[in-house]
Amino acid sequence: MPNPTMLASGIMGETAGSLIRVAQAGAGALVTKSIGLEPRKGYANPTLVELEDGYINAMGLPGPGMEAFSMELAAASAVKVPIIGSVFAATPDDFASLARRMQEAGASAVELNLSCPHAQGYGMEVGVDPDAVRRIVTATKDACTVPIFAKLTPNTHRLIEVGRAVEQGGGDAVVAINTLKAMRISVETRRPVLSNRSGGLSGPAVRAVGVRCVYDLHSALSIPIIGAGGVEDWRSAAEYIMAGASSVQIGSGIGRRGLAVFGEVCAGLESFMSDQGFTTIKSMVGAAHE
Repeated sequence: MPNPTMLASGIMGETAGSLIRVAQAGAGALVTKSIGLEPRKGYANPTLVELEDGYINAMGLPGPGMEAFSMELAAASAVKVPIIGSVFAATPDDFASLARRMQEAGASAVELNLSCPHAQGYGMEVGVDPDAVRRIVTATKDACTVPIFAKLTPNTHRLIEVGRAVEQGGGDAVVAINTLKAMRISVETRRPVLSNRSGGLSGPAVRAVGVRCVYDLHSALSIPIIGAGGVEDWRSAAEYIMAGASSVQIGSGIGRRGLAVFGEVCAGLESFMSDQGFTTIKSMVGAAHE
């Protein structure tokens, strides 16, 4: 990676054109939208609520399916940064099959979405069970030669156990965190705003939770951690890195700051590191633990 920023899964990651645009904006790596084996419609609108400090979404993991998406991934392969294919499934065998097909389509790594808080059968009911996570990671590692990342949910008291299960299964990194389960109610209509009632909270509203999760995982794991949740300026990126993240993902920040957010985060980090005497990102990772 040319810099420590990644596009987070779920934002501008479904077509070759959007992935190329994000690469041109300065992202150091791209994570695709989470893709399943078959096309999936997702939930009916409304699926997104904009808040003062983030978003709540309940999309229902819509997507074109792996066969159609493989063509988009191949078309995006001209970018000069790594593309990480995000996948979701219900069984270890399906995760392994999807990951292998992502690798064959040109992905440099695969991110396992084990933690969507609003997609029944594909969500955090999988990601809160350390044994299930270990089986999924092991099966996926057996099927692939590219690095395997696991995206973890903050909606569990077993976060460290799940992180260790990823490591025990041979996982190459963890991503922390996915969205927090949340809800918004319209007081005029007296009902939840989202058609699915609840969804996943992202943006600055979750940053303090994400930083705490990364900090705790850094003390428990030896594999790298990728920080995610509310990164939209250099200071929030530096906070995650000092907590223990080797890189950060940006998703909601694109909606709130635009595609220029990648360049702004990198420029701000570079200036801060120069002022503080950090010569590399690696030298800053986990600095808050010293």
